[in-house]
Amino acid sequence: MRAFLAGKLKFLLAVLLGLIVFIFFMFMALPSPEQILTGQRSDKATTDAIVKDLGLDKPKWQQLVFYLNDLSPLSVYETQSPRAKQVGGYRILTVNNHFMAIKAPYLRSSFQSKKPVSDIIGDAFAGTLVLALSALLLALLVGIPLGVMAAVKRGSAFDNIIVAISAAGISLPAFFSAMLIAWLFGFVWHQYTGLEMTGSLWEVDALGEGKHLAWKNLILPSVALGLRPLAVFVQLTRNTMVDVLYMDYIRTARAKGLSERKVIWVHAFPNAVNPLVTSIGGWLSSLLAGSFFTEYIFNWKGLGKVAIDALQNSDLPVIMGTVLFTAVIFFFVNLFTEMCYLWLDPRLRNG
Repeated sequence: MRAFLAGKLKFLLAVLLGLIVFIFFMFMALPSPEQILTGQRSDKATTDAIVKDLGLDKPKWQQLVFYLNDLSPLSVYETQSPRAKQVGGYRILTVNNHFMAIKAPYLRSSFQSKKPVSDIIGDAFAGTLVLALSALLLALLVGIPLGVMAAVKRGSAFDNIIVAISAAGISLPAFFSAMLIAWLFGFVWHQYTGLEMTGSLWEVDALGEGKHLAWKNLILPSVALGLRPLAVFVQLTRNTMVDVLYMDYIRTARAKGLSERKVIWVHAFPNAVNPLVTSIGGWLSSLLAGSFFTEYIFNWKGLGKVAIDALQNSDLPVIMGTVLFTAVIFFFVNLFTEMCYLWLDPRLRNG
């Protein structure tokens, strides 16, 4: 188990390093942030001051090294540098005008708002998490029962219809379904649904005095985001259950006079869970990391919306922070899924 976790940790570090290098090179092709911050009519002195303040006057390789130093739990800084006060941590060694410190990863501050990136991610992640879990819950509560029913009624008209609809749902791009659902239920049929095309989890009241939860804004984006995993769960559950229902122990259970409900849900379904566990974990990761366009279309405040806005404004710290945070979440969800799979299948543990 230790070797397994060590290998996974090495893989995570390699992926994060690759992402950092890739985004830094990609950032070279974006408009310079000082141009967006100052506008086209700013004088050179103002622009130069902003460039120096953001640390963009240094070579790209040096900016990359400084950023890796900020992310590292063991970092070195000049004693009197402004960054030394921002990163915090516990100093373990001081030599001349430099010190070494143990600290949490420092994601810097936004070029635009000057707000710490960790605070921006913390505010936005709640919206993404609620949206992803809602979409996944919808997919599970609807997809699994439909898949079981289709397997039990294999070859019937109901089975054929469910398979055809789920195949269409799998092939439908998420951004297209999001636009279609927003337009139909938030605009065309708004007078019947009472739902809006856009909205977030929190809304400010009419007087601007406080925020309140707007759960109805969650309905359309969660449906749009949950359609594809729902269709996948239908197909996966149906195909797995069809195989299990023809096993010898299922025929034995029926021969003992057990009710069909008990045969399906007590004896057959638990043996079809393993592929579902893997798929559920993978889809949770995908929903957390892949809700960008859905959040943007519905103007839902989450990591995706924040990342796209940062990309438009060439806000490198926010772009880097959201991508790295999403990658870490993706990794740990997949790791948890693999651990569950090992726990559910003794053959894998023994192997």
